[in-house]
Amino acid sequence: MNDYKKQLEGLLSITVKEQASDLHISAGHPPILRIADRLVPLLKKKKLSLKDTQGLAEALMGDELFQRFLKEKEVDFSYSFEGRARFRVNVFFQREKISCSLRLIPAKIRTIEELNLPQILHQFTQVTQGFVLITGPSSHGKSTTLAALIDEINHTRTDHIITIEDPIEYVFKDDRAIVDQREVYQDTLSFARALRSTFRQDPDVVMVGEMRDPETIATAITAAETGHLVFATLHTNSAAQSIHRIVDSLPPAQQNQIRAQLSGSLLGIVSQRLIPRVKGGLIPAAEVMISTPAIANLIRENKIHELPLVIETSAEIGMVSLNRALASLVKMKEISLENALNYSLDPSELKMLVR
Repeated sequence: MNDYKKQLEGLLSITVKEQASDLHISAGHPPILRIADRLVPLLKKKKLSLKDTQGLAEALMGDELFQRFLKEKEVDFSYSFEGRARFRVNVFFQREKISCSLRLIPAKIRTIEELNLPQILHQFTQVTQGFVLITGPSSHGKSTTLAALIDEINHTRTDHIITIEDPIEYVFKDDRAIVDQREVYQDTLSFARALRSTFRQDPDVVMVGEMRDPETIATAITAAETGHLVFATLHTNSAAQSIHRIVDSLPPAQQNQIRAQLSGSLLGIVSQRLIPRVKGGLIPAAEVMISTPAIANLIRENKIHELPLVIETSAEIGMVSLNRALASLVKMKEISLENALNYSLDPSELKMLVR
């Protein structure tokens, strides 16, 4: 077992040193890193056997968690590595073999500026009540953006912040605020249950790692309505799609009510992608929708299809369409036109903007 512990620490060391975003452990392959969105096999390492992947998984999990994994067939958790970095880990079975995916979470929480995010995001850290959504595909930096916003509040306001995560990713060091971080399964049984109990915990700010079910969605919006600042994430591709997802998650009889609640509590939606940079690494392109009376009205009246036009024509108050964000990065030679077109929801419009 100690051999596997040593082997694991060697692999984690390489992952941190190479600034990889992910490490993949799978039988029949050498360990594989994801660097700037490309999979890079560690060819100097031998191919892993079934015994190797099980040994590495046990070294990651310890006995108690390994027994739970054998019962549940997959498990999410976080792993702290020598105080240098944390990893978000998913261990799973595929064709009766054990595989592991480890996402590197840097020890330092970066600021909005360091992440190259739009400056208008600072606005969301200065309000005391409302609902902010960070959306985008899986593995496109939603948790990192959330951490930047929460940490800014931590350094600038004397607030009580409660985060509900599965698993805990970035660890916040209390500054001006008190930050209580709750991990699903470790500290609470579910997102919805933890969110309901925040009403008795005197929070100012609540961060919901992921809105997975209708109950969590409805409770998060109610929390925003009742005087809290709530941040949450969704796996959606645009502001309009996010509104549809929230409304459609509830039974038809409740949909008018949730539209009314959303129109009153929503502060904004940031929908982001991480795009490969010309000079290496990744850079975000973000659609930013800020709630205005016009936006609130469209949500209330179920005219969601009109949101993109309002975003496109409201640049003066800080709104940004995804195509404008992409076009700007192409013009600054940060990303290639080819990559921009791959991530655009309307490539023909993007070509016109770049011209």
